[in-house]
Amino acid sequence: MSKISSWIRIIVLILVAITVGCSKLPEKGSNNVDGEQKFLTIATGGVSGPYYTIGGALAKVYKEKLGYNATVQSTDGSVENVNLLKKHKADLAFVMSDAASFALKGQENFKISGPTQKFKAVAGLYFNYVQIVTLKENQINSVYDLKGKRVGVGAPNSGVEVNARMILGEHGITYNELKPEYLSYNEAIEQLKNKTIDAAFVTSGLPNNAVLELQRLKEVMIVPIQPADVDQLIKRFPFFEKAEIPTAVYQNVSPVPTVAIRNILLVRSDLKDDQVYKITKTFFESLDVVQKAHQAANQINRKEAGKGLVVPLHPGAKKYYKENGDQ
Repeated sequence: MSKISSWIRIIVLILVAITVGCSKLPEKGSNNVDGEQKFLTIATGGVSGPYYTIGGALAKVYKEKLGYNATVQSTDGSVENVNLLKKHKADLAFVMSDAASFALKGQENFKISGPTQKFKAVAGLYFNYVQIVTLKENQINSVYDLKGKRVGVGAPNSGVEVNARMILGEHGITYNELKPEYLSYNEAIEQLKNKTIDAAFVTSGLPNNAVLELQRLKEVMIVPIQPADVDQLIKRFPFFEKAEIPTAVYQNVSPVPTVAIRNILLVRSDLKDDQVYKITKTFFESLDVVQKAHQAANQINRKEAGKGLVVPLHPGAKKYYKENGDQ
């Protein structure tokens, strides 16, 4: 054998050894180690809403307790969050039940993309209350008074915009009969303050920080959805629940009738069962931290969190609830 051939053989053997050795080691900066994803993106909502605040607290918990590189992504809300899960651009997401239900069935904002099974539930959370916010001076006393008005209906691809259309539609009002403005919480409240819109749909946990800021400067009114109209909404859309905004949450001197929608913490369907079990277990073991971040989270109850959801539980989450006798 010639010296050149010997050297070629040695070089080939070295390259094979390097290749085999590298295949046994996780890639530097890899998102998966032993099948567990170490980088988690949590899709939330606007920075003034409970989704973002609670998501930030949860990301901190996952960093400290599980060693994950968990980050929070501010979004326009539920519809965008579902799409982020579908595209693997988020791993966990806060989503309202109506948007999740429509995504599973390929309805409303998901008609074009069609039904999806790319997400599962971790937990039912607190309720989002439909808050139709206006200034008292605008003299908007019912949903019907929104006809012809400039109305913030929520950011594009948000759960707020989805239920704004449903509520207006149940009152016989289409977007053609008002002037819809597609605005986030902060944008809508700022425009209310500047009187460039007349009212805004703000669907969130109570209280909403943007509304609290507004009432420091202006006299705020929450437009009621009358009980008879609430009953009709619930018949047509079972994910709505009859609710009241309690006295003095804002400047209301008596409870305001409205509807509420349960929030769900969703996870990508393809995350490993063991990891989702750990995510669920750590969430509830650190619930006090989440509740300190925002009072809306005080409604979260482990014994009820896995029940009555419009989205099936992830097997990892189901295992956790079964272990605790909650299924």
